[in-house]
Amino acid sequence: MLKDKKVLNAALVAGETSGDLLAGLLLDGMKQRWPEMHSFGIGGPQMAQRGFKAWWPHDKLSVHGFGWEVLRRYREIVGIRTQLKKRLLASPPDVFIGVDAPDFNLDLEAALKAQGIKTVHFVCPSVWAWRPERLEKIKRSVDHVLCIFPFEPELLGRHGIPATYVGHPLANLIPMQPDRAQARTKLGLDQHGAMVAILPGSRDSEVRHLIQVFFQAAALIHQRRPATQFIVPAIPSLKSRIEVAAAASGLGQVLRVVEGQSHTVLAACDVTLIASGTATLEAALFKRPMVIAYRMSALSWQLMKRKRLQPWVGLPNILCREFVVPELLQDAATPQALAKEVLAWLDAPAHDPAKIQRLEQRFTALHADLQRDTSTLAADAIANVLQA
Repeated sequence: MLKDKKVLNAALVAGETSGDLLAGLLLDGMKQRWPEMHSFGIGGPQMAQRGFKAWWPHDKLSVHGFGWEVLRRYREIVGIRTQLKKRLLASPPDVFIGVDAPDFNLDLEAALKAQGIKTVHFVCPSVWAWRPERLEKIKRSVDHVLCIFPFEPELLGRHGIPATYVGHPLANLIPMQPDRAQARTKLGLDQHGAMVAILPGSRDSEVRHLIQVFFQAAALIHQRRPATQFIVPAIPSLKSRIEVAAAASGLGQVLRVVEGQSHTVLAACDVTLIASGTATLEAALFKRPMVIAYRMSALSWQLMKRKRLQPWVGLPNILCREFVVPELLQDAATPQALAKEVLAWLDAPAHDPAKIQRLEQRFTALHADLQRDTSTLAADAIANVLQA
């Protein structure tokens, strides 16, 4: 094997909070292999902690849905991509790594690959769930895909796309047996009272569509179970919006908004009412019952429905291949329906004591399947791409 370069120049693009987290973990492995690595591009605070130089912040790429949400931001996002492409072609990096954000990254990767720059995509686009037409685009755009789910490399291989399963980074970050008591102590919560975590998403548009209906559902739960506490871990940029909605909810002191700490909140809760996305997998790794919800504009919903390939939307259900937790989408995500499903989990110990135990067993098996030395495996795969 060829010796690794001492200094590696790596360009990365990560969009949104989840991409920033994944890229930060990837950079850990890369910096171990290339201690004098220079990394730059588009990223967030997790990447910055690893010495990443952000030319643009990651939240510039945060877009929700289709239709108007995308069109409103289209010119700005395309402008950023054009400027980034020009800059990278003028001074080519050793490798470009697109972290998720396929709508942004695949076109950029195709342009860079055409000019001889090695391209890697971290997190296989969900072609197994919707938009299978992306497979040909992925083949044109990337030299290698780093996959976080075990079934993906075989699927990509059937289409001539080199890929490596590296495990899911979150499976190594989250303990196999979360300490609920310790988490509640950290948050200053009662050790024995029922607690519901409310996670309305990490994008402004997700919060806009979901926060009121989530708080209305919380109010209905509170009517049935007055001792229930509710807590919302908010990302800093959305905290003020969520606090305004919380103040208007009428829930008073039973509802708290905290900055960040989503993992602590998930460890502490009994049930989570949660927006579909990466956070649902985090909740599964914390072995917590959940009710998954999602809402978007009517146009976006119609477009998404036509492209869906599976009956499931939430990652825990997709990975378990059945509805192990309820999903309430679009018009079905009413306060009454959400409250009913959350209450069913809260009431389970009295009516079906084994229900939560069965779910915990499924999620424990899923956790074990996703555990790998992700940082090292990813760095090894990138090294092989560079040495090819």
